[in-house]
Amino acid sequence: MLIYEALEKDHLKITSLIDELLEAGEKNESRRAKLLLGEIRDELIPHSRAEEAVFYNVLASLEHNSAEPLILHRGYHEHIEAESLLRTLIGKDVIDSEWKMLARRFQKITEEHVQEEEEEIFATAKHLLSDLESEMMARTFEELKPLVQKEGWVKDTLDLVVQIVPPKYAATLRTIALRPEQLIKPLL
Repeated sequence: MLIYEALEKDHLKITSLIDELLEAGEKNESRRAKLLLGEIRDELIPHSRAEEAVFYNVLASLEHNSAEPLILHRGYHEHIEAESLLRTLIGKDVIDSEWKMLARRFQKITEEHVQEEEEEIFATAKHLLSDLESEMMARTFEELKPLVQKEGWVKDTLDLVVQIVPPKYAATLRTIALRPEQLIKPLL
């Protein structure tokens, strides 16, 4: 399997869950919507972190390519926006009219991200990567997702931030990401 196929498979699953979420919200099925939000989180966060680590970082590191601006805007920044909306939805009452508005926005952002990624980033990547490299990335991507799932939200968020900060700050943040208890100590 190529990385594009692995990512597309996840995209389809996540967008289907979001469709179910909106349906549950429209029917005022609060309990079902909360369960779906958990399922979406459990699919979206590992997918995003593994995609950033395995796919985006490799593309961004290649010399003489046009992928980096695409990855920064359509990749990392759109992941941040989608995850922020997801976290907001998890914390809100499903029956709330604002929740429904946010859920529709989450759906729109996710669908636009998937479409742009599959059309633009995949096209660029196919010119830069061999099929063998793409197969290796797909295997690594699939192996990484369960590991991300086990790490929890604090580490996931720190990993995302490490990906987008200037390199001179990344080492410090990686240390914190490896030892998240450092974040809590100053608060005690």
